[in-house]
Amino acid sequence: MLKSEILAGICRLADEDWRRLATGGDPFVDPAFLGAAERCVADHGPIGWRPMHIVLRGADGRLAGLLPLYARDHWYGDFAMDYSWDAAWRQAGLAYFPKLVTGVPFTPSPGPRLLAARDAASDTAGALIDAAIALTADTHASNWQCLFVRDDERTALEAAGCLIRRGVQFHWRNRGYRDFTDFLGTFTAEKRKKMKRERRAVTDAGLRIEALHGDEIDDALWFAIHRHYRSTFERLGGWPAFSLEFFRDVGARLGQRMVVFCAFAADQPVASAICYRDDTALYGRHWGADINVPGLHFELCYHAGIEYAIDHGLQRFEPGAQGEHKVARGFEPVSTWSAYWIAAPRLREAVARYLAREDGAMLDYQAEMSGHLPYRLATKQALRDD
Repeated sequence: MLKSEILAGICRLADEDWRRLATGGDPFVDPAFLGAAERCVADHGPIGWRPMHIVLRGADGRLAGLLPLYARDHWYGDFAMDYSWDAAWRQAGLAYFPKLVTGVPFTPSPGPRLLAARDAASDTAGALIDAAIALTADTHASNWQCLFVRDDERTALEAAGCLIRRGVQFHWRNRGYRDFTDFLGTFTAEKRKKMKRERRAVTDAGLRIEALHGDEIDDALWFAIHRHYRSTFERLGGWPAFSLEFFRDVGARLGQRMVVFCAFAADQPVASAICYRDDTALYGRHWGADINVPGLHFELCYHAGIEYAIDHGLQRFEPGAQGEHKVARGFEPVSTWSAYWIAAPRLREAVARYLAREDGAMLDYQAEMSGHLPYRLATKQALRDD
């Protein structure tokens, strides 16, 4: 018999319990990242994340499962794309907030969410889902959102009665390329020339690009990297949630699982792109620059990452949400999945109808974007056959 408890902070979970969990090496549900991210966002009023993590334990007290979960009074930073739903709830005379969210703050990367111990019973995922649904009722939340889940968890969530929502991101896949030149050889001649020009513009500007891991970065460089990160949010009018201490701490603890692509003018760091990795994939997160150089954004955020993935035998590069400009650089449109438990039956039916219409539009969008991929005809045919 599994017993559930609510944890008011992810850092309160003991190291021994973390070691029992099967996270697949995902860097974002590592306590180093998730704990540091939570410290940055847990106390920020209406846009904060209130931790209410569900922990399952067996009769012997040993950890069986963990569901990271936050109560939210705002949608900023969860990438749920539910901005218009509040109006629908108000029209029905109900409050949309608080809502409950399972995900990683400010990190729209598909990954494990229903975290089970390696020796846990097969019904642990179902027990976590049941506990989240019960918590939704107990807290009078409008809904529970389990965001950016992988396929096996999507199946379990759908079987439990959650509504499934398709999203689209652009991911690069490694098809056994020997090097970047080999990858570029799959492009049409016109697209290949364009990418070469983009990369050459960075070199002609006198910039040097280095890939550095988290445990290879000193305090002075972290200060510059955080300045770059912050500058993008300031330019776009957003909130830079992660502090300098966050990056220092996560870099030291994740080590080789954090990768930063830095551009240097002489010895001065002038731009950077922050990524993370596991044994199979590279994940792009943030970028910023002190200078404006044509092609620099593409070089740091896409080209350098592809080159790194090839050199290190990684199978995927997921550079983050949105960005149709990624298609021209070889990133393919792929489906992402999120699950929603809607408490009010009438609104559940309305959301189900909305998601059905949206799903058709997402499929059409994927097909349209696939038509703009830069690959030669033979490669496009291979993509369709996959």
